[in-house]
Amino acid sequence: MIRGIGSFLKELLEELAGEAVLTVVACLAVAGLAWAFAWGWGRSPLVTGAVGGALLVFLGHGGWELFRPARPGRRGRLAGVAAATFAVAALFIAYAWSRTCS
Repeated sequence: MIRGIGSFLKELLEELAGEAVLTVVACLAVAGLAWAFAWGWGRSPLVTGAVGGALLVFLGHGGWELFRPARPGRRGRLAGVAAATFAVAALFIAYAWSRTCS
């Protein structure tokens, strides 16, 4: 019984530490992206807008490749990378949105 309680407490502490690390990483990443956008906008709004637009187009292409009906043939490498990037970005945004970074 004592071993069971010790095992439970160890697992609980590991989960709490892992959750804290993920929350800190997500909050730092969001703060870093906001800082990079603000810094870039101060340097050159045109370039910052162009890079942001290109990133949105790339993510949109990834979403399209991920959710479109399957067709026979080989998917290109760019499509695979775009789909993986979209999936990671969607998971990151969903996780960061659920956390309070204050």
